[in-house]
Amino acid sequence: MLDGVTVRLIDKSERERFDRLIITEHYLHNADLVGAQLRYVAEYQGEWVALQAWSAGSFNLRDRESWIGWNHKQKQRRLRLVVNNSRFLILEPGRAPNLASRVMRLCLDRLSDDWKCAYGHEVFVAESFVDSQLFRGTCYKASGWTLLGQTQGYRRSQRNYYVEHSRPKQLWVKELREGARTILRGRNLPDSLKALDAGQMPDCPASPDEVSGMMRFFEGLPEWRSRRDLYRLSSLVTVAVCASLCGVHHGQRDLAAFTANMTRDQWAALRFPRRGNPSKYLIPKETTFFRLLTHVDSRALEKALLAWQEHVLGPRPSDDDQVAVDGKELLSSQGVEIVSAYAVKSGRWLGSECVAATSNEIPAVQTLLQRVPIEGALVSLDAMHTQTETARIIVQDRGADYLLTVKGNQPTVAESVQQLHTGLQHAFSPSA
Repeated sequence: MLDGVTVRLIDKSERERFDRLIITEHYLHNADLVGAQLRYVAEYQGEWVALQAWSAGSFNLRDRESWIGWNHKQKQRRLRLVVNNSRFLILEPGRAPNLASRVMRLCLDRLSDDWKCAYGHEVFVAESFVDSQLFRGTCYKASGWTLLGQTQGYRRSQRNYYVEHSRPKQLWVKELREGARTILRGRNLPDSLKALDAGQMPDCPASPDEVSGMMRFFEGLPEWRSRRDLYRLSSLVTVAVCASLCGVHHGQRDLAAFTANMTRDQWAALRFPRRGNPSKYLIPKETTFFRLLTHVDSRALEKALLAWQEHVLGPRPSDDDQVAVDGKELLSSQGVEIVSAYAVKSGRWLGSECVAATSNEIPAVQTLLQRVPIEGALVSLDAMHTQTETARIIVQDRGADYLLTVKGNQPTVAESVQQLHTGLQHAFSPSA
């Protein structure tokens, strides 16, 4: 018999029959499902022998969250990738050894693809509850599911309200693809699923201890506020740095949203104020971050960031002796440009300078070169910076060498270089 069993999704016209059988023959006597859902029928020679219904994953399961290893924010965004085997019924004509595990395997083989067709995304983990007073979960065990333990005996009555029902159930789970749990708890979803995270603030991966350690480097920043603010300046700068490292670059609105998305432990590490309820933290708003971005002392911030970078990465290696300087327009800045210096081998940031609104990169680079650590290094810049004063600063003031580019739109410089090359050609010949 088993070889002849097939599984398919029911048609709309069969929904009434399906629900009637569940209500009359399933021990729950209820065909109502929550959220996204699919219904399957198993047939043998055209006769219905089993029914299966799948619906949205349960909202809150402590053992499941521990098994997957995701955090609260990841669960909120990715719970739709978990599916619940909410009904499984073997009909009287289908009473045969191993039929249940056969139907389960056939259903699991197609479940994720069917879910994607219906709802636009795969599912990665399946869960199910078994009333241990009535069943032993043999089918799930035979199908490779994992028993996590017993539920606590509560059912969800309203959105955030649970009532005791005194019938704890076994919780069984199964990965529907290899590495499913690793994907669900990962920092980023695969490209095929990124739409699920689209528009969502990234999670801050820093531990509370890392947040506290970072804050110490910003304690000495000059304070411009005339009165003591609700929020420490070091806290706000730490949030901005964490947000930048997570790819949040769109100004005060996103900084406020990123902060609101952090965990309570991270808020505590940031020493945010609390009023009234001890678990209720006051979270800084857009206006607070606007004032930060407008007034923070950029030179003092640069010094603090460099100190923190050295703490994290260690001292710069002595052979890290190539420096690149380049300018970029900041994202979402209405045209603000900065020039920055980086160590080529390590990628380490060495400093930045803002380009004046009525000027260009040249004076900003010259100012930057006066303070970044370039002694003994080879400094490379693009053709715009092939300037006598820039070369003088690098060689005479800072004791470094330069590699400057010359383009065809700099005819005087190009001609001088050509003459020098011709005049010194003998110095580079093999016979010299």
